[in-house]
Amino acid sequence: MAMTPRRRVEAVLCGERPDRVPFTIYETKLPRCEAERRLRGEGVCLVAHSPAVFRAVSPHVAQERIAYTQDGVPYVRTNVRTPAGELSSVERVSPEGDTTSEVEWMFKGPEDYRALLHMIRDETYLPDYDAFVQAQGVMGEDGFLMADIGSPPFQHVVESLMGLVNFAQEWMERRDEVLRLYDAVVENRRRLYRIVVDSPALAANYGGNVTSEVVGVKRFEQYYLPHYDEFAEVMHARGKKVGVHFDTNVWVLSEAIGRSRIDYVEGFTPRPDTDMGVAEARCAWPDKVLWVNFPTSVHQEQVEVIEETARRVLFEAAPGDRFMMGVTEQMPAGRWRESLSTILRVVRERGELPLK
Repeated sequence: MAMTPRRRVEAVLCGERPDRVPFTIYETKLPRCEAERRLRGEGVCLVAHSPAVFRAVSPHVAQERIAYTQDGVPYVRTNVRTPAGELSSVERVSPEGDTTSEVEWMFKGPEDYRALLHMIRDETYLPDYDAFVQAQGVMGEDGFLMADIGSPPFQHVVESLMGLVNFAQEWMERRDEVLRLYDAVVENRRRLYRIVVDSPALAANYGGNVTSEVVGVKRFEQYYLPHYDEFAEVMHARGKKVGVHFDTNVWVLSEAIGRSRIDYVEGFTPRPDTDMGVAEARCAWPDKVLWVNFPTSVHQEQVEVIEETARRVLFEAAPGDRFMMGVTEQMPAGRWRESLSTILRVVRERGELPLK
């Protein structure tokens, strides 16, 4: 009897053997239409990271978010008032509406450290499992819902609070102040561990999108790996899984990732889009689930190239255990139907384990 799409994903994460390689796609990347219904009917598994299994509460900090449009581009301004001062940030919203990018960070100068520290320390977390359970019930066997606890503390400080330019300057001139923010975020993440492990989620991502060219091996080993391992220890005690969304160049970090206690490398994007191939990744991480993002640049190629790439990915993933094909990035609007249909056809034809 054929497995359901959800059951295939769960089987791979739990070290079991599915009937064939799972093919997954982020729910937000697949438009709702007749083609989407057909793809789900043929075995594509939707993956969602929301709703969260917790909610954040800040009893002594006021926050307001204001959406507006400037020159046809949507933005969101966040204003924060703390007893130690006021902060603000601005995010640009993607055309699809599912992602944002910072254009103005909360940290604008040394005078903001006190307010930022107060904002971080004031944040507490409460379990919020009902919405997660309901969402999984709606998805049924067509989808897999995972938890996400946000970025590792160091990355959160750099990318969400300060921005790279500010961080680089402050790291050289006021490193102790930066590390106070980092330590405060560490404590917040630790408060989340118990809430996530007690949740209905089988698996949780600990952030991702690590830019190896910026972080470097030394900082990765010092400020990232310990937190992956700490969270994994909590989750493993309950038979649950932890992964990280590594979707950029990670060759220089591959040995360190291999030493980590995470269970799966999610969003891994092979050549030609990054500096590693599937075969190299399987060698580097033989005991981890490799959850591939099909190279985004290939979606716009001719069908023959898409098919050849899908076959090559499966060939390099052989024998196919601890492996999933996926799509985690936005696809070209006029190409996604043909591209996904081609990848799915290859997976259905060649995806039975063990792969040849």
